[in-house]
Amino acid sequence: MTRADLDKDRHEIAEMFDGVADRYDRTNTILSFGQDRSWRKATAAALDLRPGERVLDLGAGTGISTVDLGRSGAYAVGADISLGMLGVGRRVRPHVPLVAGDALALPFADASFDAVTISFALRNVNDTAAALREMARVTKPGGRLVVCEFSHPTVPVFRTVYLSYLMRSLPVVARKVASNPDAYVYLAESIRAWHNQSSLAEVIAASGWTKVGWRNLTGGIASLHRAVRV
Repeated sequence: MTRADLDKDRHEIAEMFDGVADRYDRTNTILSFGQDRSWRKATAAALDLRPGERVLDLGAGTGISTVDLGRSGAYAVGADISLGMLGVGRRVRPHVPLVAGDALALPFADASFDAVTISFALRNVNDTAAALREMARVTKPGGRLVVCEFSHPTVPVFRTVYLSYLMRSLPVVARKVASNPDAYVYLAESIRAWHNQSSLAEVIAASGWTKVGWRNLTGGIASLHRAVRV
């Protein structure tokens, strides 16, 4: 049994991300070969934010993605369970609104946001459907959801190569560049154990969202799932 098979205790997850906070953004760019920037751009484009709208960036970490969303003119709020990540974000991005928040009990009133997004964090929550229902709760009826998350490459040969990198090479690279390399062993395992594209779409559709669709990014290494609040 791998760590990714175990219940994801919120305190352990927060502690894990606290331990990688100082180098998290840099490490992500290195391990993704710079694709993290294009994934953030695709997420912002899918949200189609307009000036004056309010958007929640859940699992925002240090707020690097929240900055991108705010460039639309929308009011972007970042939330994360890791106080370490938020601390780094508040130090390097003091102008970005960042709050502590658990995906299963968000500190916002019903229908507070026009849109909500979560990138590469949904798989770290121990109840995916409950988190999606909570996101629906804080979103206005007719509001948008965009989930950017690691997924399953669609070409079998590419998937084999990708999984080899994920499970063998990624931990080796992480030992050279990350502040807590062991955390990236868990992250690799959690990616391999995560839903495929259609499976995640089914969970979203059953959790208070409609008009669910997705498109692949980088050959299916990641995918963008879009939906509308019922």
